Amino acid sequence: MNENARAGARLPVFTGQSGHDLLGIYLNDHLAGATAGTDRSRHLAMACRGSEIGDALGPIAAEIAEDRRSLLEIMRRLRIPVRRYKVYAGRLGERAARLKSNGGLIRRSPLTSLLELELLQMGVQGKACVWEVLRGLADRDTRLDRQQLDDLLERARRQRRIVEELRRLQAAEVFRDR
Repeated sequence: MNENARAGARLPVFTGQSGHDLLGIYLNDHLAGATAGTDRSRHLAMACRGSEIGDALGPIAAEIAEDRRSLLEIMRRLRIPVRRYKVYAGRLGERAARLKSNGGLIRRSPLTSLLELELLQMGVQGKACVWEVLRGLADRDTRLDRQQLDDLLERARRQRRIVEELRRLQAAEVFRDR
């Protein structure tokens, strides 16, 4: 923590845009991430099907897609327009990341699954953050359903625990003595 933060210094306030505009940017950025996370989790579940990771990730991938739909529904309720270019950028970024070589040209490298689990773990953490922010706003905005946000936040926390355990298992497998 830097000295200004410890001293209780306030962060600068930007007054050029309304809070609604900033919330729209924030939620659209998270929507781009949710799009990438949905695609990545489906891809990882398919690539690992028949394994412990694939079996555990199938239901989580479905939940991640459902969470993305929940975010879209919340944005509609808040009358925040979807910025399609951000959605496309999220999808394109996720697909481009698949091109990265992880030590295997013909077969899927076990390192690929580890890195994808780490990306998924970060995405789930980001999703938990957006639910926390919205939950804080729900006390002032009746368009937000507090119970729905509590449920989404709890689900994200559960997903994070499961993905973390899968990541640990995969790391042990990748780096075991051969």
